[in-house]
Amino acid sequence: MKVTPEDEGMLLRLAHERRVTVPRLLVESALASGTSETPTERRNAMAQLFGLHRLLAAVSNNVNQMAKATNATGEVQDEMVETLRAVRRLAERIDATIDGLSRP
Repeated sequence: MKVTPEDEGMLLRLAHERRVTVPRLLVESALASGTSETPTERRNAMAQLFGLHRLLAAVSNNVNQMAKATNATGEVQDEMVETLRAVRRLAERIDATIDGLSRP
């Protein structure tokens, strides 16, 4: 297939952004007719969500351990503040991922 240098540059940029080859980009684009996402984009989104789920499980475990220690001693541990900040950052990442999936 022949394309102009400008089109080739655009295809290379899009393929790089989506982390696929140019042929794969072309095939997925052709087969996606009418849908807003390609199989690669769906796979990447799923991988992000699984990663966020693992992070959430780890953070939840930390919060539970700190709550148990706080209940036992009556004192809030220093790590609690940073852990709750991590929860907030994780929630923001989840929101950003969902926003990315909901864009047309």
